[in-house]
Amino acid sequence: MLVLSRRRDETIVIGDDIQITVVDIRGDKVRLGIQAPFSVGVHRKELREAIERENAQASTIPSMPDLQTGT
Repeated sequence: MLVLSRRRDETIVIGDDIQITVVDIRGDKVRLGIQAPFSVGVHRKELREAIERENAQASTIPSMPDLQTGT
């Protein structure tokens, strides 16, 4: 893991098309602005993990029978 120190309004560049800017710092919270192409998914880690858990649970639940076909 690369660890960098940045001040407010300073930016980190990843590759040619991703920029992360420190927008604000208040106490122990840092607000980041992320500029990336639409093809690059940008998600909070805890939200992504929650979605993955829900998807895993949903895949283990037997599906409901189709009311039209009875299957």
